[in-house]
Amino acid sequence: MSTRPQFDVVTGAFGYTGRYVAARLLDSGANVKTLTGHPDRPNLFGDRVAVAPLDFGDPRELAGHLRGARTLYNTYWVRFPHGEVTFERAVANSEVLIRAAGNAGVRRIVHVSITNPSLDSPFAYFRGKARVEELIRGSGLGFAIVRPTVVFGREDILINNLAYLLRRIPIFGIAGSGSYRVRPVSVEDVADLCVRSGRAGTDEVIDAVGPETFTFQELVRLIARTIGVRRLFVHVPPAMALAAASTIGRMVGDVLVTREELDGLMAELVTTDGPATGTRRLTEWLAQNASVVGRRYASEIGRHYRARD
Repeated sequence: MSTRPQFDVVTGAFGYTGRYVAARLLDSGANVKTLTGHPDRPNLFGDRVAVAPLDFGDPRELAGHLRGARTLYNTYWVRFPHGEVTFERAVANSEVLIRAAGNAGVRRIVHVSITNPSLDSPFAYFRGKARVEELIRGSGLGFAIVRPTVVFGREDILINNLAYLLRRIPIFGIAGSGSYRVRPVSVEDVADLCVRSGRAGTDEVIDAVGPETFTFQELVRLIARTIGVRRLFVHVPPAMALAAASTIGRMVGDVLVTREELDGLMAELVTTDGPATGTRRLTEWLAQNASVVGRRYASEIGRHYRARD
C-alpha cells in the first residue's frame, strides 16, 4: 500500500489565476504540485510547491507527473494565437492533459473556462473553451467548470493596461457606444470558487461573476477617476479603435486587444445576469491599488512567450 501523501496539481501556478489557486490550496494544508510550461522560472512558493513540466508532447510522462494526485486544477489556455500556438492546438493540448489525468487516476478536474462558451460561437476563443468543456464532461472524471468573466487582480492585464493607457493618453477612444456591459470578478474570488468546488462531490458548472456591473464606458471612467487623471473620452468606430490598439501594440511589443476580444466584449459575452458568486468589488480594489495600477505595462507576450529572468 502506497504511503505517498495525497496532493493536488495546478497547471500554471507561476501564472495569474494559477498562483492564487495554488496559494489557496497551500493555505488549506494541501500538498501542491504545478505543471508549468516554464519550469525554469523562479518558484514563487519555494519548496512548498513541487514543479514538473507541462509537456503535451509526452502524454506518458504527463500522466506520471499526475499519478497520485487527488484533483487537477486546470488554468491552461491561450489568449490569442501566436506563432504555432492556436486555439485548435490549445484544444488538442487540453485533450492530452485530460486523458493523462484519467490514465493517472486523478479523481476530479476543476477547469477554468469563460462565461458564455458555445460550440456555435462565431468566436474561436469561445468555441475552443466550449470544446474543452465538452471533453471534460465526456472524460469520466468528476468535474467542476468555473466560468469567470473579466478577472481583476494585481497581475491582471486588462484593467492594468486600461489604467496604463489612461495615465499616458490624453484622449481615450471608446469603441462604439460603450454601453456594453462588463461584470468583473476578483482573481481571489475565482481561486476561492475553484478550491471550494475541488472539494465538492458533485459535477457542477459555476459562473464566476462579481457583485458589480459596469458599462465599458463606466468602467474606463471609473479607472480614470480612481487613479486621478482627467481625460477626454470620445466614441470611435470599432475599426478605428482596433487600428489604434494595433499601433500601440507595436510600440509596446504586444497584442493590446484582438478583433475577437473586442467583438466578444461588445457582444456582452463577459457578463451574465445571474447572481454574484464573488464578493470582492472592483471599485474597492481600485481604490486600494490606485497608486500602482497601470504604472507598468503588462505584456501578454512577455509573460507567456518571451524568455524571462
